[in-house]
Amino acid sequence: MSVSNPRNPDFDIAPQFIERWSPRSFAEKEIPNDVLYSVFEAARWAPSASNLQPWRFVIARTEEDREKFHSFILPGNLEWCKKAPVLAVLLSKTTTERGENAWHAFDAGTAWGYLALEAHHQGLITHAMGGFEPEKAREVLQVPEEYAIQAVIAIGYQGEKDALPEKFQEREQPNNRQPLKESLFEGTFGRAAL
Repeated sequence: MSVSNPRNPDFDIAPQFIERWSPRSFAEKEIPNDVLYSVFEAARWAPSASNLQPWRFVIARTEEDREKFHSFILPGNLEWCKKAPVLAVLLSKTTTERGENAWHAFDAGTAWGYLALEAHHQGLITHAMGGFEPEKAREVLQVPEEYAIQAVIAIGYQGEKDALPEKFQEREQPNNRQPLKESLFEGTFGRAAL
């Protein structure tokens, strides 16, 4: 499905960064194993502090497993993500042999970024969600206490915009970003670099 993409970078970058976005409409189409695993293979190669690789993923591909995930996803997200053929929970290990891992969330976020870009490369869409009940997810998925639960990610092929409930249809397009000059400072906070 193609949509109008209003994104225009301030500086020249690879198209994947502009073309990747987070749709909500999923086609009811299974993902072949080699395609799905390539997405997690990309996440595996993300950089991490001291090469600790604290991220872990729990995936749901069967109807039974997806129903378990549905039990902790909040209703507003469940309305659109039910059709996604794969759901994943992103975890990050908060401890190391030496104590706390202060970088676990940062590193898990990097793994998510790699996953999202590879999914786009493979012709898939992804949508990460914060709208879920972490403690219920911990209980349902039997996640050990030393792992933080970061996000739920819907993965699949893009569906048609009009297959979504009407309230989501208007939002089914790429979002723009603030200009680079608003987030890039030089020397001190607030001192424009551009």
